[in-house]
Amino acid sequence: MTEKLSVPTESLPGGGYAPAAPTKTPADVLEFARSKKVAQVDLKFIDLPGQWQHFSVPIDQLDEGSFSDGLGFDGSSIRGFQAIQESDMLLIPDPTTAVIDPFSTSVPTLSLICNVKDPVSGQMYSRDPRYVAQKAEAYLKSTGIADTVYFGPEAEFFIFDSVRFDQNQHSGYYFVDSDEGVWNSGRPGDNRPNLAHRPRYKEGYFPVSPLDSMQEIRTQMTMTLISMGIEVETHHHEVATAGQCEIDMRFATLTRMADNLLTYKYVVHNVAERNGKTATFMPKPIFADNGSGMHCHQSLWSGGQPLFADPKGYAGLSQLALWYIGGLLKHAPALLALTSPTTNSYRRLVPGYEAPVNLVYSQRNRSAACRIPMYSQSPKAKRVEFRCPDPLCNPYLAFSAMMMAGLDGIQNKIDPGEPLDKDIFELSAEEKAGIRTVPGSLQEALDALEADHEFLLKGGVFTPDLLETYISYKRTREVDPVRLRPHPYEFYLYYEL
Repeated sequence: MTEKLSVPTESLPGGGYAPAAPTKTPADVLEFARSKKVAQVDLKFIDLPGQWQHFSVPIDQLDEGSFSDGLGFDGSSIRGFQAIQESDMLLIPDPTTAVIDPFSTSVPTLSLICNVKDPVSGQMYSRDPRYVAQKAEAYLKSTGIADTVYFGPEAEFFIFDSVRFDQNQHSGYYFVDSDEGVWNSGRPGDNRPNLAHRPRYKEGYFPVSPLDSMQEIRTQMTMTLISMGIEVETHHHEVATAGQCEIDMRFATLTRMADNLLTYKYVVHNVAERNGKTATFMPKPIFADNGSGMHCHQSLWSGGQPLFADPKGYAGLSQLALWYIGGLLKHAPALLALTSPTTNSYRRLVPGYEAPVNLVYSQRNRSAACRIPMYSQSPKAKRVEFRCPDPLCNPYLAFSAMMMAGLDGIQNKIDPGEPLDKDIFELSAEEKAGIRTVPGSLQEALDALEADHEFLLKGGVFTPDLLETYISYKRTREVDPVRLRPHPYEFYLYYEL
C-alpha cells in the first residue's frame, strides 16, 4: 500500500475528512523521503492540452533549495510552451503534493506536482495551467464574493482489452474490443468458453457481477487512490457496454481537485495496464452507446458557509447561485473550447440524445447543461452541476474557466431565465426552437472562445497569450488534421456514386 505524507485533517463542509490547508514544508518532505528510503524523485507537471509530463532525478538532487530555485528542463519540447530560442524553464515542486508513487516499484519513488517558472523573468509562467488555477482561486478571494470554490468532477472512462488504430495517406481505421462488449455474445469459444454475461447496449448502469466484470479492477483503482490521500465516495459500472466505469472522488478546492483528477487518470491508466487491459477517457470511443462525460459539481463558500443555498429559491438555490448559472449558460459556447476540448467531444454532444446539449437549467432534467442535484436538502449539499465537460479537458483550465464564467454571472447579475423541467423530447418544434444548444464542433467552440473571452482575463487569471496559443494549437494540431482526412464511413456512403 502506498504511503502519503501525514498532514493534519479538518472537517470539510458537508462532513468527511480530507487533507487540511497545506502544511507540508520542504523539510517535512525531505524527512519523509529519508524515512521511506526514497531513491528517486518524480517531478510531474502539465502541458497546455492537459497531459501530465514528468522527469525523474536521484533523491540527492533534491534539497530544500529545490523548492524555491527549481529544477531545469527544456520548455520548447512541451506542447504549448516555449519556442526553441527561449527553451530554458524551471519546475518548482509543490511540497504539499508529496506522495510515494505506487507504480514505481523497482525503488521507492517520491512524486511531486510542480509549477513552471521562467528563469529569465523570475516570474511564474503564464502558460502553466496550474498557475492559472492558483490565480483563479486568488481572484475569487479578491472579489469579496466568496473565499472558496469547490469542484466535484465525475470522470467516466472505458476499460478495453484491445485497441488498434492507424492512419496514413491511403488507409485509416480503429478497432476497439472488450470481452465485456455485447458484440462478443456470439464469439466462438476458441481456447476459452464464451460465458455470455455482458451488459447490453445502454444497460450497463449498476448491474451486479458477473454482468459487471469490472468490480475488482475498479476496487484496485479505488484503493490506490485512497492510499495516495484521495478520498473516494463511490465507484460503479456506467451505462455503456464494454467496460464503461466511474469512480467519484470527494469534492475539493479548485487547484487541489485538478491535481486529484490528474492523479485519478494516472491511477486508472496504470492499474488497467497492470491488469493487461487499457483505459481511455475519450468521450466517444464506441458508436451507438453512451459516451464518457465529466459532470462538474461546483459551489461557492465564504467563511465556511455555503452561498448557493436558499430554501425559498428554485430547487433550494440562492439568487447568487442562479446568477452563477446565468454566467455558465451565457458563456457556455466559449467554455466548451476548454471543457470539451477535442474533436471527439462533439461525437458525444449531439442533439436528440441524452447528452447535455441544451443551454438551460433544471433540477432533474439530465439533458440540461446545468442540473441541480436534489439528493439532499442540506444547505451544504446545494451545488450546480455543469454537465457538458468531458475528462479530456485540462482540469486547471476547465475548472478555472467555469468559475470565471460563474463569477461573471454574479458580477453582472445575469438572469438564467426560467428553468426547464419538462421532457425536452416531448416539446413542440416551436418550443425546441427557443432553446440554445452547445456548439456542434470543436471549431465552433474555438470560434466562440475567440469572440468571448474577456471574462477569463479578469484579474489576469487567463492571459491573451495563453488563449491565443491554445486556440492556435487546437486548430492546427487537432481540428485541421481531422477535417482533412477521409472518414471510413464516407467510403460506405459515397464510393459507388
